[in-house]
Amino acid sequence: MLEQKQVEKCNHCGSELFDKFCSNCGYPKEPNRINGRYILSELRSIIDFEKGIFYTIKELLLRPGSSVQKFISGDRNRLVKPVLFIVICSLVYTIILNLFQFEDGYVAFSLEKDSAAETIFQLITENYGYANIIIVAFVAFWIKLFFRKHNYNYFEILILVSFLMGVGMLIFSFFGIIDSWVDLEVADKGYLLGILYVSWGIGQFFDKGKIASYLKALVSYMLGMFFFMLGAMFIGLLIDVVNK
Repeated sequence: MLEQKQVEKCNHCGSELFDKFCSNCGYPKEPNRINGRYILSELRSIIDFEKGIFYTIKELLLRPGSSVQKFISGDRNRLVKPVLFIVICSLVYTIILNLFQFEDGYVAFSLEKDSAAETIFQLITENYGYANIIIVAFVAFWIKLFFRKHNYNYFEILILVSFLMGVGMLIFSFFGIIDSWVDLEVADKGYLLGILYVSWGIGQFFDKGKIASYLKALVSYMLGMFFFMLGAMFIGLLIDVVNK
């Protein structure tokens, strides 16, 4: 009786293997071992000038609307993934803020001393780079509402805002560095420019030929920020009521 040859299967999708790579999903038969060389290759893939973080920044600065439209429509191989992008940009902002110690007055409120609301807003101020990731969800909601005639769902708009606000964080960071180097207070100018950039990018994405598109984008951004702050204040007040 002939001995039946054991069939090798893909570790990723379970399909039968005939070569070094799965014909169904492209997964390698023997994945590269995780070592120093593997880590370096992963880092290179993130900062690659052709399809990495720097390429993404360049495209979003020059043509934000069309770049994100192409990403959403299916061309997703060249831009860094939106969640990874905003996390990296927010991390860069946080590191630069801690290194250069520039005045971060973008989120500033006068609240009752020792209240939960004051503590929450203090955390937001000290960790604005990370809070920015949550703000994306609020801004995306208002964009969806103001641009509801366009055929984009909420999650696609989340991608748009993640990309744009990621660049906005880099703009904040750049002006923060200048603020710490020269005897001029320019950090607030950076925040203003960042807000205008995000509004410009949103308008470019939906209808770059109409002024109303940019105005609605700016209002959407401001309302998203306002309701984020309102939500944080409400949570703080609720905590204070419960603790009394």
